[in-house]
Amino acid sequence: VHFRRLLVACSHCILDSERQAVISYCTSRAENSISLHISESVCNISKLLITKKANSLMICVLQEICDNPQFIVGGASRTDICQGDLGDCWLLAAIASLTLNDKLLYRIVPQEQSFSEGYAGIFHFQFWHYGDWVDVVVDDRIPTFNNQLVFTKSAERNEFWSALLEKAYAKLHGSYETLKGGNTAEAMEDFTGGVTEFYEMKEAPKELYKIMLKALERGSLMGCSIDSLVPARFETRTTTGLVKGHAYSVTAVEECKQSQQKESKVHLVRLRNPWGQVEWNGPWSDNSKEWETISKAEKEKLQQQNAEDGEFWMSFEDFKKNYTKIEICNLTPDALVDNKLHKWTVSVNEGRWVRGCSAGGCRNYPDTFWTNPQYRLRLLEEDDDPEDDEVACTFVVALMQKNRRKERKLGANLFTIGFSIYEMHGNKQHMQKEFFVSSTSKARSRAYINLREVTQRFRLSPGEYVIVPSTYEPHQEGEFILRPAPASTGEESEEDQQFLSIFQQIAGDLMEISANELKDVLNKVVSKHKDIHTEGFSRESCRSMIALMDMDGKGRMNLQEFRHLWNKIKQWQGIFKQYDFDHTGTISSYEMRNAINDAGFRLNNQLYDIITMRYANENMNVDFDSFVSCLVRLEGMFRAFQAFDQGGDGTIRLNVLEWLQLTMYA
Repeated sequence: VHFRRLLVACSHCILDSERQAVISYCTSRAENSISLHISESVCNISKLLITKKANSLMICVLQEICDNPQFIVGGASRTDICQGDLGDCWLLAAIASLTLNDKLLYRIVPQEQSFSEGYAGIFHFQFWHYGDWVDVVVDDRIPTFNNQLVFTKSAERNEFWSALLEKAYAKLHGSYETLKGGNTAEAMEDFTGGVTEFYEMKEAPKELYKIMLKALERGSLMGCSIDSLVPARFETRTTTGLVKGHAYSVTAVEECKQSQQKESKVHLVRLRNPWGQVEWNGPWSDNSKEWETISKAEKEKLQQQNAEDGEFWMSFEDFKKNYTKIEICNLTPDALVDNKLHKWTVSVNEGRWVRGCSAGGCRNYPDTFWTNPQYRLRLLEEDDDPEDDEVACTFVVALMQKNRRKERKLGANLFTIGFSIYEMHGNKQHMQKEFFVSSTSKARSRAYINLREVTQRFRLSPGEYVIVPSTYEPHQEGEFILRPAPASTGEESEEDQQFLSIFQQIAGDLMEISANELKDVLNKVVSKHKDIHTEGFSRESCRSMIALMDMDGKGRMNLQEFRHLWNKIKQWQGIFKQYDFDHTGTISSYEMRNAINDAGFRLNNQLYDIITMRYANENMNVDFDSFVSCLVRLEGMFRAFQAFDQGGDGTIRLNVLEWLQLTMYA
């Protein structure tokens, strides 16, 4: 019975090859005492079963290992995160940084959850996932060994929010196994939707200390690491107590006065090892003599403690000497070297590289480079800096490849990615090969690199530009999002004020709207835009929009979802205007192929014929409402298909109810 239960558990958790390894192991050992509690747990248990005593490894309800389990004990803090047997220090370093900002933390970890009041055996968490905020629900069954959590745990034995958060993040990406190895920036962005900038210590600006100080003041998350050039030496301890190839959280930056020396101040950095132990043993470590040079008041301000908890102080100079790079995830891309706050307009553009169509590779491949997706960028607002004579606009570009971690089990690795930026004048068509052969880029990513996201800050003259994101090699298929973020020095825009006013007026106190109410909101907002020619959105298209954007299954849309929808509509409007040659508010059905391609969808001829029949009028024209309806349905269908495509191989098998569910988008 136990053996059969094991096989059922494995069928939910692991790959066929791994399941066979477990079966072979259990059969050879006749381990009929193995017992696993069945759950929807996403853990990859095969390697644990083989490397540990199989009759002691269990996936347990938390009440089974603790008499009084609590979700959060005495408030969430960085000491609640202690790494277990999983190599996800990059994730735990980001979680530790997250605890420094309550507003961010309790968006990811909703507080109204417990093991007593309203307990139902499940907990939910929210993550930013490629442009959308998604809710992830998990049960409270966690892998254990000898009644101890195998993975992340808290210093408090009966506190479990961090373990459950780790499980939810594992579910988001497919399994615990996919969390092995990563970059702190990846998790920090999934917790905030922010934009991460990297600083190599060898090339760090002189004002790095001020940058870090300003980052913490503005609620940014920070992580750092020491590179190891030899893979075999990853997570090896140095003589100073630091660990190579390991992620750390930066939890404080302080300046303190040394009482024994007049006018002497020292810059300190506080870091935390996700292991919950193993600390720096050099100057300003827990028991070092340097602490005798500052007053008791300074010690209390710094909350200095002599404890083996993984947290320690070191001087800023030692920090720069010992660490290789630092990652700062900014909630907005404001420069951290001055006190100016800007209004940033961050747009999210989704796209695909398709082999034989739009996977053209980098500039080294001129015959195919021009086929890559292209995105227009208009820089209008000049930097407001009286000390700078140069007329320029600051902006940040972030290119992120999607789902590579989730598809790792199928052999997918991160692509080497980057982007180039070209100036163009008035041409609204897809730029052809001749343009790129005869033009040089005005800016480009610092390097093509195999990170999930490549980010860089630029200053260019006002004007029109085209951004070309690509993989380094051609013919590599994948999805991506491109986030250009121009800065504006103005206050809240008139459009933002219109949004809030119109939405509040129609939505009322609930701040949520139905399909009929969405129709009213959209048509009122559109009426304020003279450049959008439409007779109004239909109720049917608004129902499709609700279905696409409704993440919580309520059949209603909140303000945040509406803003995200409106950004999509504006993006699609830009594409629509490119093909509305006579400015009549319609485009020819013959141009739908190019317009849909520009929106990131690659279809066959039969589908283009169906779209023409469904959305074109008797004059073979498509109006803006029909164009948006078409793209909403396409995006919904692609999203639904991907939800069913558990193997990630581009094929699905459906029963009749699943088929009906999928076709409801059509």
